[in-house]
Amino acid sequence: MTIEVRPASDFADVRALVGPKSPGANVCWCLSYRIPSKLNNELRGPARGEYVAGLCRAQTPPGVLAYDGDEPVGWAAVAPRSDTSFAHSRKIPHVDDLPVWSLWCIRVRPGHRKQGISHALIAGAVEFARAQGAPAIEAYPVDNGDARVDMTMAYAGIRKNFERAGFVHAADTTSVLAGHPRVLMRLDLC
Repeated sequence: MTIEVRPASDFADVRALVGPKSPGANVCWCLSYRIPSKLNNELRGPARGEYVAGLCRAQTPPGVLAYDGDEPVGWAAVAPRSDTSFAHSRKIPHVDDLPVWSLWCIRVRPGHRKQGISHALIAGAVEFARAQGAPAIEAYPVDNGDARVDMTMAYAGIRKNFERAGFVHAADTTSVLAGHPRVLMRLDLC
């Protein structure tokens, strides 16, 4: 298996990873940290997908996709922190005033897990941010030690995967996900 990571500009492939099985369902679409909470609550059903389709058509796509051949098998959301709710978070601190990028969601399709795809997604997100001129990239994974993380809450990633990718612990947070504390991990790109 050869995994290739590319910018998420193909809406059909993004929909395959983060969209609902039923077009009218209200699923996250990976928008909850990307847009203001008021807009997130207002967008219902198909309007959520339409919003994401617009993001895929933008000059800077909303993240990266991992492919096994032509099949999309993974997704990572990555964008300038200033364009996300992390810009105003009271639970996840700012380390400094650099215009860092945030990597906050990693999703691997069932049937493709435990094959290194999340590692490829982290590396691809780093390269995507670097190509866009980001001076650093942050992630906010759970610090679960050896404890198991519920799959529905594993989207934030786990600390050891970011450490393997060269990220370092930059700060503790007051955010907790699935009973595990989240930490701010960072990788300087300059």
